[in-house]
Amino acid sequence: MKEPSRQLLWERRSQTPLLLLAVAFAVAYAVPIVAPDASADVHRACTHVEWLVWGAFAVDYLVRLVLSADRKHFVRTHWLDLAAVVLPLVQPLRLLRLVATLMLVGRRARMAPQIQLTTYVAGAVVGLLMFGSLAVLSVERDAPEGNIKNLGDAVWWSFTTMTTVGYGDHSPTTGLGRVLAVGLMLSGIALLGVVTANIAAWFISRFERDDRADMLQLAAIRELQAEVRALRGEVARLGGTAATATATVTDAAHAAHEARAADVPDAAAAAAVAAPPNAPAQREATSPTP
Repeated sequence: MKEPSRQLLWERRSQTPLLLLAVAFAVAYAVPIVAPDASADVHRACTHVEWLVWGAFAVDYLVRLVLSADRKHFVRTHWLDLAAVVLPLVQPLRLLRLVATLMLVGRRARMAPQIQLTTYVAGAVVGLLMFGSLAVLSVERDAPEGNIKNLGDAVWWSFTTMTTVGYGDHSPTTGLGRVLAVGLMLSGIALLGVVTANIAAWFISRFERDDRADMLQLAAIRELQAEVRALRGEVARLGGTAATATATVTDAAHAAHEARAADVPDAAAAAAVAAPPNAPAQREATSPTP
């Protein structure tokens, strides 16, 4: 059995700590938006936590790059991870750190084989709703013509946007808010497609299992039919042997009856009974002379 590589071992061991850091990032990102009147120390601490989490994901990328056997191939196949690490450095906006962290968490979550598709989709929906609501609220709250002023409005807008319903009672007015709306709409369509495909695959797998069960049952029935035919042939063969033996006994009994009718001595009758039916000379020799 092939031993896992050092890169795979690192990914397995760092999976849980990075997910916990992602939860800490979510809290640090939400607190300043939900409680804008909090003290400056709280805002500063939340900012430090956000950068700390981003730094942890950046270190994770660098470690995986160093442990990779083919680094060029790793960079080509993990370019989204690299973009998520570099993105917050281009412009130090909290929204860019949010996008980068979501990308990194999503990439690492897909690497975990124990996470089922349903759990991943549910987590993605909850994460997008929460972060989408917080992001649009932080952008639209202070907009002069904005109509998303509290967390309830933001959550309602996120629901209607992700489901592509779009009632229009709340909508972003800033450019960045509209960019967020486009991202949520595309994400909602993608997640809806994943859920639909998952349900269809589940039904198909059930039908395939039923078909396999029917095929196995049909094969068992055919095997039983073959065994029954073989048993019938054996019974017929044994029946033919028994019929031959019965005919032999019948001929011997008939010969004995004739011997008794002709007053043949007991010894001669016994010999006639024991003689086979295909020995007429022996029966003639034991018969009395007229």
